[in-house]
Amino acid sequence: MHPPIDTHKTKYTILYSRLSKEDARENESLSIENQKQYLEEYACKNGLTNTVHLSDDGWSGTRWDRPAFMQMMHMVESNQVEQICIKDMSRLGRDHLRVGLFLEELQGKDIRLIAVSESIDTARGEDDFMPFRNLFSEWHARDTSRKIRAINETRTKNGKRVSGAIPYGYLHSHDRQSWILDEDTVPIIKRIFFSILEGKGIQQIANELSHENILTPSAHWDKIGVSVPGKQASSPTKWSPSCIANILKREEYMGWKVLNKTISYSYKTKKREKNLDMLIFKDSHPSIIEEELFKNVQRLRKTKRRQSTTSDPKNPLTGMLFCADCNSKMYHKKSKSNDSQPSSEYVCTSYRSSSSACTIHYIRAKAAEELILDTIKHTCYYVKNNKAEFLKRVQEITSASRETEINESNNKLLRLKLRYEGQYEQIKKLYEAYALDKIPEYHFSNLLMEYENNIKILEDEIIHLQSKINTHINKSTKAETFIDLINRHTQFTTLTAPVLNDFIEKVIVHEAVYINGKRNQQIDIYLNYIGRLELP
Repeated sequence: MHPPIDTHKTKYTILYSRLSKEDARENESLSIENQKQYLEEYACKNGLTNTVHLSDDGWSGTRWDRPAFMQMMHMVESNQVEQICIKDMSRLGRDHLRVGLFLEELQGKDIRLIAVSESIDTARGEDDFMPFRNLFSEWHARDTSRKIRAINETRTKNGKRVSGAIPYGYLHSHDRQSWILDEDTVPIIKRIFFSILEGKGIQQIANELSHENILTPSAHWDKIGVSVPGKQASSPTKWSPSCIANILKREEYMGWKVLNKTISYSYKTKKREKNLDMLIFKDSHPSIIEEELFKNVQRLRKTKRRQSTTSDPKNPLTGMLFCADCNSKMYHKKSKSNDSQPSSEYVCTSYRSSSSACTIHYIRAKAAEELILDTIKHTCYYVKNNKAEFLKRVQEITSASRETEINESNNKLLRLKLRYEGQYEQIKKLYEAYALDKIPEYHFSNLLMEYENNIKILEDEIIHLQSKINTHINKSTKAETFIDLINRHTQFTTLTAPVLNDFIEKVIVHEAVYINGKRNQQIDIYLNYIGRLELP
């Protein structure tokens, strides 16, 4: 809280102290308690009155949103400060430009600054060495950041974690490097993933868990006495869609150790970006979700389904049917037929938008479902009775084109990464030009926004392309995976959402043609793991 402002406009002597984690490791004498005692002794000896202690414990000097520092700035702007007393100039901060601006503000308000250990007192005039001390402080911050990053990179390359964060479903072992299963929550995580296969949305899943009074992750951790960062939810059983979404994208559930997920490109800011060079160590801890199930769920999550305005369930084919000519997703619509019976069909989205970009590509939903079910049944029957022939066919189809596609994708990935790095170089130069007053603020803001948007677009393209490359590389093992899938679905007679989502990758719908007055339409069905396969 701010010190009260009395009617006589009493001014205060601020005794400001700051300690970062790095400072504490290097020098125990810099503890907040020692700094407070040091400054208080100086104030008493030199007759400084109306003293107020303000301290930022655990805050880096590169951060300018420190709570106590911001409180001090509020008091400075309110003309409540007569003098500021610190142990040394590095306590103010480790950015010589920002420190310089702060000193100019103090000078404009005739506020005295005392850095005790460096014998700096602006009441005696400016110290010619002050700018150099500020530069040394900034260099120290940069050097410390570089050392910490190097240490963390070495640890992560060796598969060591540098963060204590842990996903819901796991607990730390005694060494805090290994994870063990939290058996009470494993069934909940499996339920969430399989609910997606059943065609449920994240809001529906959250509502079901809330209705059954299942504890949220933070409430569960609080119950078992595990300390985790973040705020406790207002209700311990109120699940949010964002919580469900975060669980669904955690690769750790496959047993993977994922390190270096994010990176900070500047020691002056805590803003972190996606790291495109993440380190993944498979089979590092017990898995909860199989890898193929996880990937299938990610594919389904990318399909944005229109919220129904009626109580009718969404058609399970939504997001799986694509136009053969424009590659647009097919749009599901319901209408009345000539005999007033309700009908359900799919048409090309581009045609529906009235842009004349494509033709209708009309197909009845029931016809598509019957064709898909027949294809799955026929494929399962063939594979069960001709396993060796099936493996040979898949190998012949994939081996011919895989190497060329991988090489082309790798070349494109390299070009994208070079462009990505180039954008960060542009941002670095932009900050330097802004700091040296070479460009006005509005140009700086506009250019920074443009570069950040470019980076986001490139990130998405790189992640998508890397996933595509991994898919090509792993194609050789997909036939065996498909056989395992068939063994899990031993008997089925209807096209349920789990069966559909397990077996089908996509369906390509061609425009119908009329031959001798009869309507003919080609439908290409791509199965998960093996693609489109022509069987006898």
